[in-house]
Amino acid sequence: MKKIRTISFVLILGLFLAALVGCQKSTQTEAKAEENTQKPIIIQGPMPIEAENFAAKLENVEEETSGNFLFYKGEVNDYPVIVMKTGKGMENTAAATAIAIEKFDPIAIINQGTSGGHDPNLNVYDIVLGKRTVNIGSLKTTHLEDGEGIAPKEWIPMDLMASEGSAGEDKDAENIRYFEGDEALLEAANAVKDTHEEGKVVEGTIGSADVWNNEVDRIQWFHENFGTSVEEMEGAAGAQIAKAYEVPYLGIRTLSNNKTNGGEYNPDTAAANQDYVYEVVKQYISTK
Repeated sequence: MKKIRTISFVLILGLFLAALVGCQKSTQTEAKAEENTQKPIIIQGPMPIEAENFAAKLENVEEETSGNFLFYKGEVNDYPVIVMKTGKGMENTAAATAIAIEKFDPIAIINQGTSGGHDPNLNVYDIVLGKRTVNIGSLKTTHLEDGEGIAPKEWIPMDLMASEGSAGEDKDAENIRYFEGDEALLEAANAVKDTHEEGKVVEGTIGSADVWNNEVDRIQWFHENFGTSVEEMEGAAGAQIAKAYEVPYLGIRTLSNNKTNGGEYNPDTAAANQDYVYEVVKQYISTK
């Protein structure tokens, strides 16, 4: 009788331990699955100096390429973060953004880097959070006959998203198209703005185009008519693609120079901006 009881006890103990191990494995599997389903945050930088400083902060980094685009896949505080070097310009950024969204299904995208100042109240090392981003290269000229010259200050906005027909036939296409920055990303960025000690952090309007404006009168015209705080060559293209996919998006740009107040170019601003964006990412992760 004692022998039967002993065998029964051993069987019950074995079944209990097997169930316990199975439960632990199940919990580990579920945790692993949850980890694998975390959508990454994408950090975009056009040039090496605008991407590699942030990439160096990642943990467990793997590199991946797609076309001309380089992805640094890693983690920040155990959360997946991908830094991508998009290359300069609107076309590169639009293509890179679409590829990143299709490949990685990100929870959010931050486009960051350097920029030229449009607002005379902003100085080198100041950072602009893109409350709005606008394409300042999408313009329609007025009609002038041969020999009548050109009139850049008379050019009007051309919203290519206003109509599927000809922009010349649709008066709605003569409005300025602004892409709004994501509120949750803006909240995270504002929460850590005191960590940027080299300058101030403000919300503003980021202008983008495949044009490098050095004419102060032209810069002032954009500031007065489009409300631009800074200009660069990527943000609006990324914002347009992110909007098409309904992915939260925010531009964060530091002033590397400002011709409206004599602020001379400083390449070190690129690293300082990435240091700040790193703090933004950690804050955003803490809310997830």
